[in-house]
Amino acid sequence: MDREQPDESTSRSSGTVDGTHGSEPGSEESEKRDETETLPNGEVRRWWKEAVVYQIYPRSFNDTNGDGIGDIPGIISKVEYLDDLGVDVVWLNPVYESPNADNGYDVSDYRTIMDEFGTMADWEALLAELHSRDIRLVMDLVANHTSDEHEWFQRSRRSKDSECREWYFWREGHDAEAVSWSASDGPPDEAPPNDWQSFFGGPAWTYDEATGEWYLHLFDEKQPDLNWETEAVREAVFETMEWWLEKGIDGFRMDVINLVSKPPGLPSTDPERGIDTVDRVTQGPRVHEYLQEMREKVLSPDLLTVGEMTGWQMPMEHARQYVGQGPDRDGLSMLFHFEHMRLGRGERLWETREWSLTDLKAVFDRWQSGLADEGWNALYFSNHDQPRTVSRFGDDGEFRRESATLLATLLHTLRGTPYIYQGQELGMTNVPFESLSEFRDVETRNPVRRAIERGEIESFEAVADEIRANSRDNARTPMQWSDDAYAGFTDADAEPWIKVNPNYEEINVAAQREDPQSVWHYYRRLIALRDEHDVMTYGDYDPLLQDHESVWAYTRTLGDVTWFVVLNVSGTATTVEAPIEVTEDADPGVLIANYPEEARAHEELPGGTLELRPWEARVYDL
Repeated sequence: MDREQPDESTSRSSGTVDGTHGSEPGSEESEKRDETETLPNGEVRRWWKEAVVYQIYPRSFNDTNGDGIGDIPGIISKVEYLDDLGVDVVWLNPVYESPNADNGYDVSDYRTIMDEFGTMADWEALLAELHSRDIRLVMDLVANHTSDEHEWFQRSRRSKDSECREWYFWREGHDAEAVSWSASDGPPDEAPPNDWQSFFGGPAWTYDEATGEWYLHLFDEKQPDLNWETEAVREAVFETMEWWLEKGIDGFRMDVINLVSKPPGLPSTDPERGIDTVDRVTQGPRVHEYLQEMREKVLSPDLLTVGEMTGWQMPMEHARQYVGQGPDRDGLSMLFHFEHMRLGRGERLWETREWSLTDLKAVFDRWQSGLADEGWNALYFSNHDQPRTVSRFGDDGEFRRESATLLATLLHTLRGTPYIYQGQELGMTNVPFESLSEFRDVETRNPVRRAIERGEIESFEAVADEIRANSRDNARTPMQWSDDAYAGFTDADAEPWIKVNPNYEEINVAAQREDPQSVWHYYRRLIALRDEHDVMTYGDYDPLLQDHESVWAYTRTLGDVTWFVVLNVSGTATTVEAPIEVTEDADPGVLIANYPEEARAHEELPGGTLELRPWEARVYDL
């Protein structure tokens, strides 16, 4: 594939004009970007603050051997695509050996590559290809649980006297008549050790006939939880991390890392006090101790470390503890919270609630201010566990391009590190799944089937719209490379492991690279702009019009540079008084806008009134 030649406005700040990053990690030029310079607002420069991260779900990215499953050679063949887009980091979802009960998040060997993805030699070639373009690689660390096929669990299961028995949570059950909970499996007169529920539905305990005890799994029954109280467990996890770091990776995304500390005695829930399973298992009493031990033994500030923090609203003091860089802090680079993703969601996949733009702004304002003086934000709107960005927060119909580019503007102009999930840069949408059999995700299939069996819902069809809107499988359909069969993801004679979104003929990479007004080109411009201007990364965030129901506005300020961002987050044209004064000698110019008539936008700000078209985004330099 010939490399596209961008113009100067989209070239990297390294001074190149061919879209390459210009230096390898560890080179003299790269090291200059890593210096801990203190900026005018007290912010400390770090490479991972300035980065844009691109998440790859390898099963669905690109298939080169015709088996319908994406693979590592498929990623290698698209490294130039990533370089042309301008991203700085690839976060690779799990490629370790796994029986795939949860698509790789049930690891059976942390130091082996799954056969369907390729070989360790393929992985090493991918790392070399990325590093040769100054693109770093972050691996997924799945350390709250393993697969039940992992050697550690197999040894644990053989006998109560096994040296690995304390590596997992094995407990005796209760007399079923003495407690209020039960399980469909296990002895008829016995109940699980407590009433915790799996996040994938059903009890969080499975009975083992061989040893007569139950084991804990907060996710699928094939994902037993590791017992981090056992020092040998922590040492094994840290050794695994060191092994990958020695191979040259640049950091870790840490799966559900705030679950690794369980409460002493594993107490049941307390419905009268509003305490459910999530409340019991998140932010456990020793979680910060464990992460500080990890920091001391394995991590360094030059690595990108992002912790996934499951649960409801996280207290900000916990957040600052996780991402604070002081000696008594945990030292993670940033964290993923779920507050904005919970908006509109009920307790179950098919339950919905009303939400408004002011609710969304309030979540982001809370995190922007909460980590302003200590810590750093990870910015995302979708990932492998969430619906597609434009379907979740935008308009995937009439204004798909406009809303996709507005949301991209928001993502890249807030304070924090932006994460792009594969296909987001195209404005890929949710999928019109027609039946439950078309879904592959255990978090979708299992709860729906149980609810139907229990009579809680009549049928899949009764909740189909809600399931289609919320299922994780929306993000897992194949990347849409072209209008060829199966979106160019695999050979025409193969069949992908999951269905392709039928709109691939209109929404695909090939078409968007040919269209200068496409979502893809807009992402490219944003990434290049962020690479060139420190204010876009490090500037202070000051919200404006916080109670406006359709306009999101704020400034970013660094030293004597101020940017003004204004977004009409609606499908209706809106007129609003400019919420910021412009001095007479100022010459406010539009740095980027998602409607093409930038000259008209330039003339509107000094007059005090902003006329914003549906889903219009503008960024002014004041």
